[in-house]
Amino acid sequence: MSDGKVRSDGLTRSEFVSETDNVSLHTAVVNSPSLKRNIRIVYPVRRQSGKVATALLFSADIHLRAADIHRFYKARFQIEFLFRDAKQFAGLSDCQSRREISPDFRFNACMTALNLMKWESRRIAQSDFNPGCSAVSVKIRNFNEYLIKKICNMSGPDFSLIKSADAYNEIINLGAIAA
Repeated sequence: MSDGKVRSDGLTRSEFVSETDNVSLHTAVVNSPSLKRNIRIVYPVRRQSGKVATALLFSADIHLRAADIHRFYKARFQIEFLFRDAKQFAGLSDCQSRREISPDFRFNACMTALNLMKWESRRIAQSDFNPGCSAVSVKIRNFNEYLIKKICNMSGPDFSLIKSADAYNEIINLGAIAA
């Protein structure tokens, strides 16, 4: 801060709070002219592999602890990822119902489907064939399995024992995102 302005390159007037998981937190209470009030800013600095990553977080509640503000922002980003996945992979943004109860049902159904996808992804991540833990990987694996079943049904022979082969798992995971 110099001349009453906040500068992110110098933390001279900020207070060091803590350091956990290679993230050091610095905080200060400053006045925001655009908000016309004092705000608490939190400046997390992450040093990893010779690189420095920073962010500038703030809260209008100046009595809130810096660690809590940092924790709330981390949770917020996880929630945003959840909604992004629900829109992209579970059809959350595809509802066109005019009934009042339908959007609630649609929301619950999409979140349930997403939770099942995450559960399936974590279950597979614990197996020998670990292609990654993402909704994209679950979608690709399910499509590959459907395609193999469709080809087997159309070609005639019984391929029920193929699921025990390592090649089957490699084909199922073809195109899945590697962790």
